Amino acid sequence: MKLTVLTENCAGGKLLAEHGISYLIEMDGEKILFDAGYSDVFIKNARTMGINLQSEVKKVVLSHGHWDHGDGLRFLDGKSLWVHPAAFMKRFRKRDFSPVGLSVSKAELEKKFRITESTEPLQITEDLFFLGEIPRENDFEAQTTSFTDHQKNEDFVPDDSALAAIVNKELIVITGCSHSGICNITEHARRVTGISKVGGVLGGFHLKYQDEQTRKTLACLKKLQTDRIFPSHCTELPALAVFYNEFKKPQLKTGMVLEF
Repeated sequence: MKLTVLTENCAGGKLLAEHGISYLIEMDGEKILFDAGYSDVFIKNARTMGINLQSEVKKVVLSHGHWDHGDGLRFLDGKSLWVHPAAFMKRFRKRDFSPVGLSVSKAELEKKFRITESTEPLQITEDLFFLGEIPRENDFEAQTTSFTDHQKNEDFVPDDSALAAIVNKELIVITGCSHSGICNITEHARRVTGISKVGGVLGGFHLKYQDEQTRKTLACLKKLQTDRIFPSHCTELPALAVFYNEFKKPQLKTGMVLEF
């Protein structure tokens, strides 16, 4: 499996960056886009790297319905899109009721994509799985939220999902923001695929501080016995430092290519 970072918070080389995620995954003879960032940065960076997303990519997966992961979808069309049905809900920040959901509506996306909505896991290619809704089972992840819906009910981002790829009989877990918890996601990926050995975990971990949640998450990931741990995007600097000190992996930047 080959993964190319098209959009990330941190710029690499002569490529652009924004607050968002977009990864191009190549496996099973296909190219799959995971998230699309906020703007057309992912398309521009792909073009700089000699990749024509419109012609080369047929399948797109949206990790969850936040602007920094899905608003870039408005720059694509004619593709299949996999998403949790709650991704289209109206959602806001608690602190000021500013919007954080998708700025493009479901009706608009239905004109551009063949949409498959599912809370259950789905097989995208032979060895790549959309994980659907993530069970939240441990006592240290997804315990609080800074988001609400349009009626100011707490929004725990139930649509937060991820991908699980089977590579050489090992799992590679690819997440957008891990609002459901990266450890919850990893355990669910094991159940869905029947593969217990995890060879790598990457994407947003949604950790901010050097606090108990970060320490428990680190302990959980250390048990996987892999050093291919790449927290990014919504993982803020204090938490990033914790993972770097343990795993010594570079920060993900636009243009980076990981092969598993």
